[in-house]
Amino acid sequence: MKEEEVNRCQIQEWYPKFKSVSIKTLIHEIPETFVHYLRNDSGPFMLPQSISGEDALPRRIYNPEEEEDFQVSEGSEDESEQPPSPPSFPEFELGIKESIRTLGGAVFPKLNWSAPKDSAWISTTGNLRCTSFGEITLLLRSSVSLVHDLWHAYESCTDRTPSRPPTFFLALRKWYSSFHPEMEFRCFVQNQHLIAVCQREVTGFYPVLLEKKCDLEILIRDFFEKNVQQKFESVNYTFDVYVTRDKRVKLLDFNPWAPFTLPLLFSWEELQDSFGEEELVQFRVVESQCAVRPSLKTAVPYDYLDTSPGSGWDQFLRRADEELQKQDTHEGKEFQWEADEDH
Repeated sequence: MKEEEVNRCQIQEWYPKFKSVSIKTLIHEIPETFVHYLRNDSGPFMLPQSISGEDALPRRIYNPEEEEDFQVSEGSEDESEQPPSPPSFPEFELGIKESIRTLGGAVFPKLNWSAPKDSAWISTTGNLRCTSFGEITLLLRSSVSLVHDLWHAYESCTDRTPSRPPTFFLALRKWYSSFHPEMEFRCFVQNQHLIAVCQREVTGFYPVLLEKKCDLEILIRDFFEKNVQQKFESVNYTFDVYVTRDKRVKLLDFNPWAPFTLPLLFSWEELQDSFGEEELVQFRVVESQCAVRPSLKTAVPYDYLDTSPGSGWDQFLRRADEELQKQDTHEGKEFQWEADEDH
């Protein structure tokens, strides 16, 4: 994999060309001072001082009994006892606030390649929905999955030269409250041919996907041939889509054909060796409650997430694949096939 292939998957690179078939997104160049803030993990965890006084988290409940624990004795000249001043990015914040307003008041953020999915737990809503600069900053600063973007973007490139892109971008994507995760799919393209598709959210069993599997495959394949094939310059890559209730397909993202892109219900070994000469698209969904995968939105440092052959994760995923292949019955109550028509 070359650096140019990784760069093509940056949202600021592909979105202008595919915006008509994607969801509405506004993109901001991130000032270097804010990049430094995100990359700096040596100091105390501090959120920026908001120009509007907005809080990313609810205010701490006041307890008079704890007040003395936070008092600084009078006359103290030891500056080390004084808390550091929070950083401030007023111009950047103003631009973000305007974009949030333009996109309807709620957005979800991502950097050049990645979204802070692993830090959703820290938000007040438990997801990536943000209505303020402070909420966005909290998610970005708390995420370890963004370590890839900030530090390791080109590590797998054969022609790797820089350790990071010269410029980082923050993409704000319109939030849709009725988004249905079961209708998001990852698609694998090899030699400019769609060879495999699987559900993106592998932590749940959705009987509706079994019922609509053939229809979904046709919709996604037609979308690829009309809107993506030969238009995205890379030969091998993956892309994510969302299928709406009225059977429209929306492009969500592009990802490199590389081990750090999760193959989900496949393995990279079989994607590279098994499907290349087949004409039919391999379409996989979780076929029973027993085949549900554990969440891979891991909160461990990127360096510890080893999926190389023989690793613990590799062995686990192989065992899960074997279990999935054994499933020949469909379990569970059918769901109604619904999805937000605007997402």
